[in-house]
Amino acid sequence: MLSVALRFAENKAPKDGTIAEHLKLIEKNGYVWYGKFGAPLSDKTKKEILSQKNPKILLIRSGRFERYWAYISDISRAIPEKGEYPDYYADFVTKIHAWFKVTRIEEAPKDIMGKCVVASSKRSLSEASKYSMSPYFIIEVDE
Repeated sequence: MLSVALRFAENKAPKDGTIAEHLKLIEKNGYVWYGKFGAPLSDKTKKEILSQKNPKILLIRSGRFERYWAYISDISRAIPEKGEYPDYYADFVTKIHAWFKVTRIEEAPKDIMGKCVVASSKRSLSEASKYSMSPYFIIEVDE
């Protein structure tokens, strides 16, 4: 399975935290848009991910051992409507160039990073992430 692993930090999130804020909107709307800073995904990668049976992305909390699968139904470059993403995004919404429409978030297994390989280098995600400052990785997942 092809996916994307995204790092996230809590420095811009409210007290409840990134995951809790996104879960609140999933509960309210049935989905939430999760934003990725920096360059958007290529159309090819977007198409490959969305063609999976149950497309999902891996969310990795920086500096912690928290890992989550976020199940997605769409990937877009367009800024979603207010209320479709957490309010704390408001100050930096224009810096987000890839949006993932998330329908469910669940904890990933503790050993998930060892089951993921970075597509470009074929190195384990657990190893590659130790030596890279990259905020995201295109990954292949062996589940």
